Amino acid sequence: MNFLSGEYECKIDPKGRLVLPAKIKSNLPEASGNHVVLMRGFEPCLVLYPKAEWKVIYDKVAGLNEFNEEYRHFQRNFFRGNTEIELDGAGRFIVPKTMARFADLEKEAIVVGLGNRVEIWNPDKYEEFLIKDQQNFSQLAQKFLGDKPAEETSI
Repeated sequence: MNFLSGEYECKIDPKGRLVLPAKIKSNLPEASGNHVVLMRGFEPCLVLYPKAEWKVIYDKVAGLNEFNEEYRHFQRNFFRGNTEIELDGAGRFIVPKTMARFADLEKEAIVVGLGNRVEIWNPDKYEEFLIKDQQNFSQLAQKFLGDKPAEETSI
């Protein structure tokens, strides 16, 4: 299993191209080749998935019942503007203008590896979405990663 991690400051060139950091590019699954899918995030960022990872998510969303109005509404918004991209030999890709506007990307970006995906942020917006209070962060770590309560561990 490939693991995308790290936080990188990147430049966006005048042609709107972003170069994926070498450590991110080298950890893309071989099965995906140089193919990735770029989509709008739930926050004001872009999310880049290796094609193999995207297929898993695509199957879940596409498999929702199209006759259910709520599901259709979700599918419409989830799939809008998603773009399959082929990285060039240097790991570059053009950020579509509509997506750059959505994420407020201009000349600089923060690229963050999050396991199975990569987020691409405007540096100022990224700071707004980080946990500033270390005690709060510690409490969340305990909640999500701490020991299981006794009732969950009993046989």
